[in-house]
Amino acid sequence: MTTHPQLAVRASGLVKRFGDQRAVDGIDLEVHRGEVFGVLGPNGAGKTTMLRMLATLLHIDEGEAELFGRDVRTEPHAVRRLLGVTGQYASVDENLTASENLWLFARLQGLGRTEARTRGAELLEQFDLTEAARKPISAFSGGMRRRLDLAASLLTRPPLIFLDEPTTGLDPRTRGQMWDTIRDLVRTGCTVLLTTQYLDEADQLADRIAVIDRGRKVAEGTADELKSSVGQSTLQLQLADPGDLTLVAGEARRLVGEDAVLTPEARRVNVPLARTDQAVDVLVALRDRSVAIESVTVQKPSLDEVFLALTGHDTHDTDDATAPAGVDDLQMEDAR
Repeated sequence: MTTHPQLAVRASGLVKRFGDQRAVDGIDLEVHRGEVFGVLGPNGAGKTTMLRMLATLLHIDEGEAELFGRDVRTEPHAVRRLLGVTGQYASVDENLTASENLWLFARLQGLGRTEARTRGAELLEQFDLTEAARKPISAFSGGMRRRLDLAASLLTRPPLIFLDEPTTGLDPRTRGQMWDTIRDLVRTGCTVLLTTQYLDEADQLADRIAVIDRGRKVAEGTADELKSSVGQSTLQLQLADPGDLTLVAGEARRLVGEDAVLTPEARRVNVPLARTDQAVDVLVALRDRSVAIESVTVQKPSLDEVFLALTGHDTHDTDDATAPAGVDDLQMEDAR
């Protein structure tokens, strides 16, 4: 495999078998330095299995992979020094305080006593956990545990972070805080490979997204590229007078060549657009006809619609699990 200096992760033809099942089935992946790369798919799609292969925690049955030019198969120790991993479940010790957990992880990773203590204090402050530093983990909320788990993966300042469904089980407010933390990591120079089954999370965070289903990559691109690939934008109009619905539908048909979808009880008209700039033509024509409009929005297809179009099911459909029970839910604390 030819090394590309601008890539943090490069994988070709990754395959992982469990018996006669292929949990990962020929996936290619390229993650550029300094980006958030999202891997989107339902439970059982092979996301965690792929991360474990890249993190040297599972043997690669077929294919090649490298992190910053280091071969995952032949240079596992060098790969681990470049990597921080946060799994689906907080892997902190319930019987220790936050400070003690970070100190222990730091010592296990080779930091000296003083450096371990200093680095732990820095991370507790960075993740807004200083006031809880001496509290036992059993007293932490789910969001605090996830922040501490992420802090532990950053003790050695790795240039690459693997986040495996980092906001699973968190409430909306805490999810938002985690999103801000991930954005901050990238601003400080980290590269992030993020797996998620939450479409809004991929939409909010990822510079580029790979859609994985049944162990295979079925699409890749920016959120906008994926949305544009599966459907048209829609001009949504809220009319002041329901009596204008028929007029608006006729104008839409004349200008864009498509039938509008009418919702009379809500005075709403949805006009499918082949091009987003057609919205201007429709609005100008309606102004000329003195149609009063209360609200206007132009919406692209959602990632939900993208995923459904690409796979035939949504991200909560788990009937397609590709690995034996539990394989894609394993904790990844041993990467530390």
